[in-house]
Amino acid sequence: MTNLEIVKQRLYEKQASLIVMFNSGEIKEYYNKRVQDIVSILKENNNALNGAIIADKVIGKVAASLFTVAGVKLIYANTISEFAISILEKNNIKYEYKNRVDYIINNSKTGMCPMEEKFKDEYDLTKIYNYFVK
Repeated sequence: MTNLEIVKQRLYEKQASLIVMFNSGEIKEYYNKRVQDIVSILKENNNALNGAIIADKVIGKVAASLFTVAGVKLIYANTISEFAISILEKNNIKYEYKNRVDYIINNSKTGMCPMEEKFKDEYDLTKIYNYFVK
């Protein structure tokens, strides 16, 4: 079983929102919504995700931006937006997904996720990263 398959399997088994296999080989599970866990990890250590392998329940533009700037090397998403795919492809980050959507929807299912909407036209990933992490 590959490392990506390991984190992917754990995502579904534990019903987590995020699984991280750190560069050290340590695997941790996270359960908060949106990008809260990613931001917490990076605020504690901005190099923590460098070389990491990720399995995430939902990846939109903000999560993809954070992962890209942080140096994540491989990603699996249960659901991924076109905005996120664009970022990952431009930055040569390998990814797999189960569901591909135009955009991440908001909680009330009436439109775009507020963070995806806010940053949809921002192309400087460092600005997005600094908005959340700095």
